[in-house]
Amino acid sequence: MKKPIRAKTWLLVVLAFGVSAGMVDRPAAAPPADHVSLAPHRAVYDLKLSKSQGSRGIEAVRGRILYDFSGNACEGYALQFRQVSELDSGEGQAALSDLRSTTWEDGEAKKFRFSSENLFNERSTDVVNGQAERNTKTVAVSLSKPKETNFSVPAGAVFPTEHMRRIIAAAREGKSVLEFPVYDGSDTGEKLYNTLTVIGRPIPPGEKAPDDAAAKIPELAKLTRWPVTISYFDKKDEKTEHAGEQTPVYSIGFELYENGISRALILDYTDFTISGEMTSLELKKPKPCP
Repeated sequence: MKKPIRAKTWLLVVLAFGVSAGMVDRPAAAPPADHVSLAPHRAVYDLKLSKSQGSRGIEAVRGRILYDFSGNACEGYALQFRQVSELDSGEGQAALSDLRSTTWEDGEAKKFRFSSENLFNERSTDVVNGQAERNTKTVAVSLSKPKETNFSVPAGAVFPTEHMRRIIAAAREGKSVLEFPVYDGSDTGEKLYNTLTVIGRPIPPGEKAPDDAAAKIPELAKLTRWPVTISYFDKKDEKTEHAGEQTPVYSIGFELYENGISRALILDYTDFTISGEMTSLELKKPKPCP
């Protein structure tokens, strides 16, 4: 949810940065997180306005997110994502945003392909298509849309699925804070974000039973989950690149199961906050590696 509203701008929160360096994971490079298995699944989240403040004056929000995730560590991970959001300013003016995105990321976190289109009031405003590949010194990015261009980002940057795997691995190890630059092909495909992830206390199986679609999946009742907040920051120069010295651009809050499924979304756009309730969840049969 960029501007106009796009799917990857999430929950803006006030974070406490008083955490000792020993609790923060800041790798110089980004090898894949081992021993984290992500569940192929299809989830639907219904969106509604939770809070509105500031100058934008949003009166109502209606929308839906479709999240269709598949693959494994051998064949790579594919994601089909769509978010449709209608924002009502209360003055007879409604804005409709429709973001459609597909990505693929290999299991070793070395290759990433992405394609997205954002429509605003049914008119295409942003089209992005490209790929990225990690080598020992950098991550090389090649875009075909919106214009043909090649550039690189630091080797320490992670792709979205690998980022999620690292959060789960850190949560299992009892870590509470992670910092990574993340490249996800968003905006015009040339954006790199610093991220700060705060992981809350684990919610063991059997505690705080969910009341949404997750409650209907017996497999989830056996898994630990964690409250997670990911804040995104503009990538600055070396003098100001530490996330704690900046104001986050956007963030997302959710409860994360150890198999990668998320529920109870909170999307905050500074001036207004949107909640996302999981209304449908289908677990797909995982395809084992050869």
